[in-house]
Amino acid sequence: MFSVNKIPKLTLVGAGPGDPELITLKAINALRNADVVLYDALANDELLEYCHPLCEKIYVGKRGHQKGITQDGINFLIVEKAFEKGHVVRLKGGDPFVFGRGIEEIEFAKNRGIDATYIPGISSVFSGGNHMIPLTDRRVSDGFWVITGHKSDKKFASDLDLAVQSNSTVVLLMAMSKLSYIAEKYSSAKRSEIPVCIIQNASTSKEKMAVGKVSELVKMAEENNLTNPAIIIIGEVVDYHALSFSNIEKQYLEVEQIK
Repeated sequence: MFSVNKIPKLTLVGAGPGDPELITLKAINALRNADVVLYDALANDELLEYCHPLCEKIYVGKRGHQKGITQDGINFLIVEKAFEKGHVVRLKGGDPFVFGRGIEEIEFAKNRGIDATYIPGISSVFSGGNHMIPLTDRRVSDGFWVITGHKSDKKFASDLDLAVQSNSTVVLLMAMSKLSYIAEKYSSAKRSEIPVCIIQNASTSKEKMAVGKVSELVKMAEENNLTNPAIIIIGEVVDYHALSFSNIEKQYLEVEQIK
């Protein structure tokens, strides 16, 4: 039933990479004014505390290959709740426009007469910054690629073939199941010694990270029990992670390695 008091509206909100403090003031205001919040698996539950008591909160998360609500189901739910209650906030981890299918949800809503707006979030692409890993550095990286390892046709993005040959940082999302494939691509290009890091659950208390060479990707994941959600950063910039350690920490690690 159409709400006589509320105008149907959708606000697509980026929740950031995990740390609840990494969300914009504009996003917080949207949550405070929401009649319904549809949140996914990568959005920190603590953010729901900004909602008013009468706000309806609906979990629509999907993780990896696990079964859950389909994208079509989410699209229809957005429209249904907008006409039923008014302002729907779609809370998505990271940034909804970086492999988040956000534009699909906005198109679906707008095509059915619902006003829709977008509030960006900090993408997990920037997670390396917590470890002093920049995406670019004029001495070793001319730019950066952000590539998905899981397209809608289940194939790896073909851009990886070009990225491997470039002098840019390569950030891979949703690619943990393709580590052997990635390592093989770099090996074929004779670049298997390029530094790489894997960061799991970035910016949260569960964060884990491993650093090595591209040729060691599979070993890194196995030895450190690294799985999704995780990002992979490949490039000379990864070597800057050493700056995140104090001199005391470095000395301690060196002593442990000698033992």
